[in-house]
Amino acid sequence: RGHSFWARGPDNAGSYSSHPHETGFFCDEGDYDGYYGRFFLNWYSQLLINHGDLVLSLAKLAFEGSCIAAKLPGIHWWYKTSSHAAELTAGFYNPCNRDGYIAIAAMLHKHGAALNFARAELQFLEQREDLQEALANPQGLVWQVLNAAWETCITVVSENAFVCHDRVGYNKILENVKPVNDPDGRHFSSFTYLRLTPLLMERQNFMEF
Repeated sequence: RGHSFWARGPDNAGSYSSHPHETGFFCDEGDYDGYYGRFFLNWYSQLLINHGDLVLSLAKLAFEGSCIAAKLPGIHWWYKTSSHAAELTAGFYNPCNRDGYIAIAAMLHKHGAALNFARAELQFLEQREDLQEALANPQGLVWQVLNAAWETCITVVSENAFVCHDRVGYNKILENVKPVNDPDGRHFSSFTYLRLTPLLMERQNFMEF
C-alpha cells in the first residue's frame, strides 16, 4: 500500500518474556491498533485461516464420510488487556475491539467441521496466582469462543485439559458439557476424557470415574 516497511513484522513487539505494557506494539493504544498494526495482524491471522481452510479441504478428501474436528487452543493470557497480546502473537486477531474467532468458526462451518475446545476445568484456573499476574481470563475466552461457535451453528466437542479424579471435577465437567440451565438448550456434541494414567486406575479413583 505504498509503505515499504509494512512488508515486515513489527520491530517493537518485545521479546518472548516481555509484558504487553513494556512494548510499543502491544501496550494500550499501541501500534497493534494503528494502520500498520491492523494491516499486519489481519494478514497474519488470515494466513493461518487460509492454511486451516486448505488442510480441512484435503482432510475431507482423505477421510470422506468421517466427522472431522479442529482443535483450538485456549490462549487466555493477557485476555484482560486491550491488545490480547498472547492471542495476537499466536495468530488469533482478537483484541478487545474485534472478535477474532467468528472468522475461524465460519471457516469450520464451510467444511462441516466441529470445533474441539478444551474448557471443562477452566474454572479452577481463575485462582492461580500466575494467571492473575498475567491478566488471564479463561472463562471470558471460553464464552467468546463458544458464542462464535453457536452463532455459526457448528458442532462443539471438548476434552479435559488437566487430570481429574474427584467428584467435584467430574460434576463440573458434566455441567459444562451439558448445561442444565442453558435457555437455548446448547450443549457439546461429545466429550473425550484424556489421560489414562496408573493413578486413574487405582481402585478409589477408578470407582469414582
